[in-house]
Amino acid sequence: MNYRNHITIEANKRGGKPCVRGLRITVYEVLEYLASEMTEAEIIDDFPDLTREDLKACIAYAADRERRFMTAPLSA
Repeated sequence: MNYRNHITIEANKRGGKPCVRGLRITVYEVLEYLASEMTEAEIIDDFPDLTREDLKACIAYAADRERRFMTAPLSA
């Protein structure tokens, strides 16, 4: 899944947070809905502009961001 075709970041939209295809729906919101046990069908029913591919792109974006996350060792 190439999330870059679905996730956009615009400085003047939603404070520069990653959004789905330039819509005002953030990746964070989609992930929060999924984490709250909403089904894909329920999310798409509530937000008809979204597609299953958009939901997968949000997960792929989060996974890539987590993979890139760097931690600094704690000093003793």
